Amino acid sequence: MVKQWIRCQKLGRGHNATVYLAKSATSGRLFAVKSKQLSQARDLQREQSILCSLHSPHIISYLGWDITTNTTTMQSVYNLHMEYAPRGSLSDEIKKKGGMLSEGRIRARTCEILHGLVYLHDKGVIHCDIKPQNILIGSDGCAKIADFGCAKWDCMPNIEPIRGMLNIMAPEVARGEKQGKTADIWALGCTVIEMATGQSPWKDVHDPISAMQRIGLSHEVPVMPSWLSLEAKDFLSKCFRRDWRQRWSCKRLLRHPFVSNVRLS
Repeated sequence: MVKQWIRCQKLGRGHNATVYLAKSATSGRLFAVKSKQLSQARDLQREQSILCSLHSPHIISYLGWDITTNTTTMQSVYNLHMEYAPRGSLSDEIKKKGGMLSEGRIRARTCEILHGLVYLHDKGVIHCDIKPQNILIGSDGCAKIADFGCAKWDCMPNIEPIRGMLNIMAPEVARGEKQGKTADIWALGCTVIEMATGQSPWKDVHDPISAMQRIGLSHEVPVMPSWLSLEAKDFLSKCFRRDWRQRWSCKRLLRHPFVSNVRLS
């Protein structure tokens, strides 16, 4: 935790808080701060309890937390300190490349995300919101999973509320039945689609009813871009199995030819 720091410009908003760039008042080191009014910060504190247990080059690093006072409102603010990713998000990278990445870059980013998911799932954590906006690019150029505002422990009961965006939800999640590790795999497939097209699947799904009908109850799966290789399409087919019991695990997917030959830097 940085004891003395300066809040700089706003970087964006997560599910449950605002993210700012911050700078150490003593060393000048830059980091990210996710902040929310203390009286409403229960979700942010839950996120902190998960993030502080994670240590992986493929996960955004936890740096600490503190409580400050908003000098305008005089209200207490809970702040979660995290690694700053200066190269922005995977979503930013897709936009900079004209709305789609090359298949080589898609393979590399998918492999990096998979390594992060293997680590999370081995630790018993389900992210519940894997999407390009929540994949940050670190100073080393590596993709790192971020924003654990929707994350939960795998041991939590299924009575927990469903979390995450509608158009990346797996069928069983859309039906309100289960949000387990394989739901992250479905969302990974949706992320691959977005890297290849610049758009997430199910663009016309905007409410729980349409999500239930289109994603949860139909026999459809997201449309795979025609230009992708057969290996890429086969990889996606393993992510998009509608029965969660038949969906491949992260470790098994890492052995798939689509990503198995990727060398991480």
